[in-house]
Amino acid sequence: MGTKHSPGRRAARLTRCVPLTRPGWVEAGRHLLAGLETAVREVNAGGGIVGRTLEMVVRDTAADPQRAVAAVDELAGLGVAALAGEYHSVVARAAATRADVLGLPFLCSSAVLDALTEQPTEWVARLAPPQSHGWRIYADFLLGAGRGRIAVAAQPSLYWASGARILRDHLAPRGGTVIELDGDALAPTAVGDELVHHRATALLLLTGHPEPAVSMVKAVRRDQRLAGIMIGAPAGQPEFAEWAALPGDDGSAIPFLRYLPERLSPLGARVETVLRERLGAAPSFVAFEGYDTVAVLAAVLRSHGTDRARIAASWPRVAVDGTRGQIRFSRTPGISVWQSAGTPVQVADRDPVEPDRFRILHAEPSPPGTGP
Repeated sequence: MGTKHSPGRRAARLTRCVPLTRPGWVEAGRHLLAGLETAVREVNAGGGIVGRTLEMVVRDTAADPQRAVAAVDELAGLGVAALAGEYHSVVARAAATRADVLGLPFLCSSAVLDALTEQPTEWVARLAPPQSHGWRIYADFLLGAGRGRIAVAAQPSLYWASGARILRDHLAPRGGTVIELDGDALAPTAVGDELVHHRATALLLLTGHPEPAVSMVKAVRRDQRLAGIMIGAPAGQPEFAEWAALPGDDGSAIPFLRYLPERLSPLGARVETVLRERLGAAPSFVAFEGYDTVAVLAAVLRSHGTDRARIAASWPRVAVDGTRGQIRFSRTPGISVWQSAGTPVQVADRDPVEPDRFRILHAEPSPPGTGP
């Protein structure tokens, strides 16, 4: 799947890995793909990459790390200049590890897992903030809202385990408590008993979407003993329209993390209009991440060509205006990849009165260059 180009004029080729089928989070993959493709069309409408068409080849990862590794192997052999995309952290980790071995530049759009690779690498850069940063902000929001006894319903996953550990390590010195519940073994109807037993003031859904998350939400909302409890979903499930449709009114007032400024820049506002028309709904932060991924790679290709080593060497020199502010990469302690600095972080929820409207509950102060 790619963009046609004139005979005799070789395209600049990138590849994108996106979850487009189950068990992948298909709606997130669709938003990521919309952002990527919108930016590719704009690059090509503006003359491409030094007169050459920018071509992107799509591979569906379906939330499967092994499938992602196979795609990286295949596409590296096809001579693509760089790898882009991916939403699921565990899948992105597998892709990043393989890209590092093969010497293939990878700009990760959305995955937040801190340890995206086991060892520091020069080949991988990331746009989304690391999980430790965003989830600490979420933990501070919980404390500020008076929620100090936090139950987490977690399924087995490196990503969920990492999130629970970040919350526990950040909350414990501040008087908070994290109670871990088995999200696989515990029936949704039994969650209420556990919350009452542990005197929890909040339940965080560190589980798959739509199930068991939706069933847990419905069970807790209908339990009269839990009328005052907060339900949270730091991974961002309520950002997407599918979430609003499945639990219905029960899905509102569930705070989640998203990576948007309080006000978009002029570029961001223009792109939002295009994405809204393309998606038929408000674009999520994931769609903006997709657009910004191509904006960065297009700028790198114009300056450094398609040589893989030169692309990877360019990460610390990137300075690109994205939809949510200027994008630069730096080394962050404890993070193994080149990390975008200054990505804005919000805690938001869906308004119970008007579920299509988002309320910003807490926002990290925007760094210079992220405002309009």
